[in-house]
Amino acid sequence: MNGTTLTLLNAPTLRLDLRGLLPQALAAADDAGLARWPVGLGRDHVALGELCRISRFDADEPTLRLEGDFARADRIGWGLAGGVLVVHGDAGDHAGALMSAGALHIHGSAGLLAGCQMAGGRLAVAGSVGDHAASGLPGSMDGMRGGVFTVGGNAGARLADRMRRGTLWVRGDAGDFMASRLVAGTLVLGGRCGVHPGWGQRRGSIVLLQGQYAQQGQAGQGAFQPPPTFVPAHADAPVAWQLLARDLAKLDPTLADLPRRTVQRWLGDLAVDGRGEMILAT
Repeated sequence: MNGTTLTLLNAPTLRLDLRGLLPQALAAADDAGLARWPVGLGRDHVALGELCRISRFDADEPTLRLEGDFARADRIGWGLAGGVLVVHGDAGDHAGALMSAGALHIHGSAGLLAGCQMAGGRLAVAGSVGDHAASGLPGSMDGMRGGVFTVGGNAGARLADRMRRGTLWVRGDAGDFMASRLVAGTLVLGGRCGVHPGWGQRRGSIVLLQGQYAQQGQAGQGAFQPPPTFVPAHADAPVAWQLLARDLAKLDPTLADLPRRTVQRWLGDLAVDGRGEMILAT
């Protein structure tokens, strides 16, 4: 049987570390070995069978389902390299970090550092994510390096910091310093952005759909204004936009009209000799 379901017996009092609990590894383990599988709990370890009810099911590919309150479970899908991992609820910090292939579906929200340094595969969070999503792990010079990352809700500060490759789609709002130090890749934001978007951007594309700028610390919101170190792009790029828009439209049915939208483009960040682009598509 390729499928495994882990149902949390009780909400943990300490944070769990679920690195290593991956679909392919669990599919290859026997029932006795799975029950004894060590799981980090605070500074100690506990057997998986003491935390979760374990059941098996038939699946076409290695599949792991997590059911229960996993909001205090960190590193879900850490280093995922194949198979399918589904969380029926919230996930903790570092969800999907370092994943290179496969699919991770979180039906709730995720904590800090979701999708950090992911290099491939597909990460989908139905709810919101915390700060530093799609960014780099502490001490790293690279953020997200590939794959597709979609967020149905909002994102925190420093979204896609140092992002190098891949596609990131956030349906809601984003916090301050969105796409800071962006190296490459594409970030699409459906809601409002915080202050200093694209700070230090070198290359890559930021696509804004709502055209609203969330002024932190002030009441209300205003029309989006690009940072002063971005300049208008006078050269039209209709073919390039159509290719990009049609590719992005595949991410979500709500983006189906993207190729028909009117766009404004700015280039920057000139403060770092950047050659990235910021696109307002309304």
